[in-house]
Amino acid sequence: MEKPIRLSGHAIEQCKERGVKIEEVIEAIENGSQEPAKNNRIMSKLNFQYNDYWHDSFYSIKQVAPVFIEEEKEIVVFTIFSYYF
Repeated sequence: MEKPIRLSGHAIEQCKERGVKIEEVIEAIENGSQEPAKNNRIMSKLNFQYNDYWHDSFYSIKQVAPVFIEEEKEIVVFTIFSYYF
């Protein structure tokens, strides 16, 4: 059984501010490349085809990078980064 993924209030706000869908966060955690982050957390990065405008510039790719910790019963996402290129 997979652990449920819970986004903190801050992570939800970051999704809105950075143009990221919650479904993309989940997919990045499940399928992205993971690396260590500060405070014993994990960052997972996954690239998505974007081909759209973000802040008046056109980008082909959007990279979604949630920072999370895996607890015993759930995965808790603390923040979300997004990179457009």
